[in-house]
Amino acid sequence: MNIGIITQARSGSTRLPGKVLLTISRKDLLSYHLERLGKTRLPIYVATTTKKEDDKIEEVAIKNQVNLFRGSETDVLARYYGCAVEHDLDFVIRVTSDCPFIDAGLIIRGVNVLKEKGYNKRLFVSNTIARTFPRGFDYSLFSFELLKEAYQKTSEPYFREHVTPYFHRNIPGDIVKYNIGNPTDESRFRLTVDEQEDFLLVKELIEKFGCDKLEYQQIITILERNPYLYLINKEVEQKN
Repeated sequence: MNIGIITQARSGSTRLPGKVLLTISRKDLLSYHLERLGKTRLPIYVATTTKKEDDKIEEVAIKNQVNLFRGSETDVLARYYGCAVEHDLDFVIRVTSDCPFIDAGLIIRGVNVLKEKGYNKRLFVSNTIARTFPRGFDYSLFSFELLKEAYQKTSEPYFREHVTPYFHRNIPGDIVKYNIGNPTDESRFRLTVDEQEDFLLVKELIEKFGCDKLEYQQIITILERNPYLYLINKEVEQKN
């Protein structure tokens, strides 16, 4: 089975422009993200836009020796579909590039579920069906069959922009959903970068605690033992 990770990345952001290219300790956030994904030993594809400003995203992908696909800025579902077609993927793992602490071990747990379920093409595996992990560890795994179905059958802008609502809402009615859960609910923490406060938290976690080298359990422990960290981006609201 050809399983690949597709991470969506672009320079444009209404709240924090160029966020994935911001640097901490002379390394951009996208590179932190890609290095952590590399620990899965799965093929990685950066899916960015065709806009000139995203040439910088391409440069980072090349620097990190990962594959690149360029497509629509607003129709992210089409971008994923085009990337999966071009690289002949049987299953796709979707992540977003504003998550510098994405965890390889968590992703492999999802891949192991897929194997245990006999590579069921109607299976949707995610750790966000019932959220118990901090934002920033999010991923979803689904078949090319389901991706193609969503691409062909949905036209609403929300579905096209966010890729996975077709699966989360089980529109066809026969999708088998499997949630990867954490033993305790840690969903109050934010490790994704949407606002300046998010960036400041990630900066603190990397520079003071070396969290770019740690596994998700260790990062959660640091957050729990240092309550001031939670306060850094406590007021940031997640976009719908």
